[in-house]
Amino acid sequence: MDEEVRMTASTLSRFEVTDVSPRIGCTIEADKETLLSGAKVQEIREILERRGVIVFPEINLSDEEQIAFTHTLGIFAHEEGEGNGDKDVVYPITMDETINPIASYLKGAFFWHLDGTMSDKPILASIMSAHALASEGGETEFCNTYAAWDDLPDGEKADLEKLKVVHSVWRSQLYWKPEPSYAEIKQWQGRGSNTLPLVWKHRSGRQSLVLGATAQQIEGLSFAESEALLVRLRDWATQPQFVYRHEWKLGDMVIWDNTGTMHRAMPYAMDSGRLMHRTKLEGEEAFA
Repeated sequence: MDEEVRMTASTLSRFEVTDVSPRIGCTIEADKETLLSGAKVQEIREILERRGVIVFPEINLSDEEQIAFTHTLGIFAHEEGEGNGDKDVVYPITMDETINPIASYLKGAFFWHLDGTMSDKPILASIMSAHALASEGGETEFCNTYAAWDDLPDGEKADLEKLKVVHSVWRSQLYWKPEPSYAEIKQWQGRGSNTLPLVWKHRSGRQSLVLGATAQQIEGLSFAESEALLVRLRDWATQPQFVYRHEWKLGDMVIWDNTGTMHRAMPYAMDSGRLMHRTKLEGEEAFA
């Protein structure tokens, strides 16, 4: 590359970061070449941990480009039950069962959750691109569970740090279908359960709350006491100062730190045609 071409390429590259609220979220205005080159990987990962959510407005990556971009950030996650085996593919987030045969399972996404509570090491992050939008609704909300922990009264933190919570898939599915058939509940329960700390002490030294729709019961508390505390902490963590709501435009790509945020989809018509393409990064740190 001669000097003139090099200068032109440098001039055309974009990477402009803007915070969207004081406690969570930012936008990065970038060009495809800059993202796919991997030149900004360390900066993106640092911003992701610090801000929780990154929006790349109308970047319009193809599936192949999204997969390639995911590889620049870490190890591509191949998750059990998503039907892709060891092949790198995007996963369709849709309520259209002709596109995703297990679309009904995704209805749990309308409630606050983090992904991977059935694993000891949850995914690091999700990357999602908008390919078709609902005419109304379908925004995605994110809350910063680091900031929520930081702002709790110091006198309460010591007690919360001692608690462990049983998480299960069937608990989250009951949010959208509170009266399942016996066959359905047995199928959901077949996914098992996992006991996790209520407060995640990250290797960075930071701490975050581990909550969400899979949280079934706090060990050592009655069901009523457990439910009251989990709801109170969820309400605390999802206060407006900790939340960013993303209003999607076609071509938007959003990355969120699954280890330090919860998220949920806002309601939209099941026949709206809304379609997101998602990839994920393998987890790098176990719950602790």
